[in-house]
Amino acid sequence: MTKLNIVSLKMIRWSGWLLLPLVMLFLLTGYIMDGRHGFGKLLDEKSALTFHRMLHLPLIVLVVAHIVPAVYLAMQRWGWIKHRKEQ
Repeated sequence: MTKLNIVSLKMIRWSGWLLLPLVMLFLLTGYIMDGRHGFGKLLDEKSALTFHRMLHLPLIVLVVAHIVPAVYLAMQRWGWIKHRKEQ
C-alpha cells in the first residue's frame, strides 16, 4: 500500500468521525429552527439560525475532505486509475 493510499484512508476515517457530530448538530439546529418534534424548546430560533449558518463552512470542508480521497481509492479499486508503485 502506498503512502498516498494510507494518507487517504486516514483522512477518510478522521473526516468521517468529525462529520458524525457535525451532521447531527446541523440537523438539530434545523429542527430547532423549524420547531418540530419539540426541539424548539432547546434554543430560540435566532440563535439556532446563527449556529446553523456557522456550520455550513466546516460541513463543506469536511465533506470534500471525506469524498475526494474516497473517490480516489474507489477509482483505483475499479481500475480507472492505475496503482502507484511503492518507492
